[in-house]
Amino acid sequence: MTWIEWFEALSYVVTVFGFPLAIGVYIRERRRERENEESELNQRLSDEYQSFLRLVLDNADLKLFQEYSEADVWTDEQKERKGVLFAILISVFERAYITLYETRMGRQQQRRWLSWEDDMRGWCRRPDFRGSLPRLLEGEDDEFSQRILRLADEEAPNVGDRTGRLPG
Repeated sequence: MTWIEWFEALSYVVTVFGFPLAIGVYIRERRRERENEESELNQRLSDEYQSFLRLVLDNADLKLFQEYSEADVWTDEQKERKGVLFAILISVFERAYITLYETRMGRQQQRRWLSWEDDMRGWCRRPDFRGSLPRLLEGEDDEFSQRILRLADEEAPNVGDRTGRLPG
């Protein structure tokens, strides 16, 4: 065999084995990059939710970490602060829905999403939050609005002894 024939044979080997291998490596790297981006995005959303929870803590007089009671009497200023906090919460939940929810999710994506859905369900157990939803969802993403309203409907009959308690 001449050196030209050797190079030709090697080019066939590269074409048959190297090209598919390169495609596989490229696909794996793209998947890894996408997973890293999703993790980073989820972390930013979690940081936003933690910031929200600090706001709730700073406004402890609104009793958002306690069981909801219709006997509580709120001043106009407290009602306004509660409404603003609920609006911030809806904004965080909507962003999480738009960026993380897909109809077909992988295992890791589903784990991330279900964590957010648990938080949404916890807040939807609060009658005051559920009652605010129609106003809060004005102008929000339609699919998100339908999703959280469905969660609120599912959680409303489950209130029982868990009224107003946040998850976890």
